[in-house]
Amino acid sequence: MRKLLPLALTGLLAVSACQFVGDDDADDGAHRLNTMKAFPLQAYIPDPTSGDGKAVGTAQWMLAKQCMVKLGFTGFATLDLRTVESTYPVRQGTLSRSSKVGDDSPYGVDDPDLAAEHGYHNRQRQEQESADQPMEWPADQHTALTGTFESGDSHRAHGNPIPEGGCLGQATRKIFGPEPKPTKIGGVQLSGYYSVAMQLWAEARKQAKKDPDWKKADRAWSDCMKDKGFHYPDPDEASLDTDWFGTGEPSDKEKKTAAADARCKLDTGYIQAAHAAESSRQKTAIAGNRKALDERRVMNEKAVANARKIIADAS
Repeated sequence: MRKLLPLALTGLLAVSACQFVGDDDADDGAHRLNTMKAFPLQAYIPDPTSGDGKAVGTAQWMLAKQCMVKLGFTGFATLDLRTVESTYPVRQGTLSRSSKVGDDSPYGVDDPDLAAEHGYHNRQRQEQESADQPMEWPADQHTALTGTFESGDSHRAHGNPIPEGGCLGQATRKIFGPEPKPTKIGGVQLSGYYSVAMQLWAEARKQAKKDPDWKKADRAWSDCMKDKGFHYPDPDEASLDTDWFGTGEPSDKEKKTAAADARCKLDTGYIQAAHAAESSRQKTAIAGNRKALDERRVMNEKAVANARKIIADAS
């Protein structure tokens, strides 16, 4: 809801290549399944990188820019929106790139070559290569943009009251309309524009990980890792090893672990098994909550139409 030739892994990969010739199709299938787009619930969560998603982001910043000028930040009158589209503000002094461990794909690393080069720091590499970098803003501007306050922050800007959620929050309400009424799912009261789909996704994964097929996949992956000299019960334990955090660059140990992790996922069919279990749970969740999900999808379609009109009117 992205992510070359390595070090001492060359021999291992050569052996694997000989042993698994003909498995290229299976590996490609694993890569395809290890994306957010491969899940049923993704249909109910807008893609910010799509044309529609970019239109909404542009409209939000256009409205936020106007709001900031009204709050007294006159410099925003000349703000080039191309520098901020598809980003969300970060408060100055809080953006840290030193511990960006993790992988944005659902099941983590799945490319042995990339893993041997970047370890579990794939997200950091992707962010550095992305054009849509989060921008740091001075505290007063960040507060006015987001409506988030730290101790001592004023709720006013140049004497003007900051709107709820800041200028970006106000822009979102103008595009999407009032925030939908809370919906109760599984005893949890949910609010927010995309909260229903995201909560269902979280619950589906939680249940899927208890599935016998997922547990069997964990065991097969763990046995494969033991054969390579690594001892973890499942991929999450490997990728979240505390040894990987707090370092700007991955260590040799991290690279070797991540490469073995990715190889074992491919060799054991881990991703295919986990995806089947999780997708099944998602389909059940969709069937039981279709009305709430469809209402949110219609809301998003209207928001896209509103965003495109805002952009057209400003042209």
